[in-house]
Amino acid sequence: MVRATFFVRGRVQGVGFRWWTRARALELGLTGHARNMSDGRVEVVAQGDRVAVERLQTLLAEQPTTSARPGRVVGVTTRWSDPRTGVTGFAEQ
Repeated sequence: MVRATFFVRGRVQGVGFRWWTRARALELGLTGHARNMSDGRVEVVAQGDRVAVERLQTLLAEQPTTSARPGRVVGVTTRWSDPRTGVTGFAEQ
């Protein structure tokens, strides 16, 4: 188990990005949340199997060739930490 906090920069607020992130995280079996920050970034906290968290990291950062992912990401900063107990579900805040 690992935990990562991703700070996603770009046009990611008001475009369905948190909803899309939540759907991908649930598909990967992750827990955590996605929330808008006051500076225009989206904070994504994901916890679970390392391979699944790394897959979400890739999905957040990739530049899709279709409109499958809403918004436009210009960068993702990642901070790894120890997992926390009692975290359930994946919230869109």
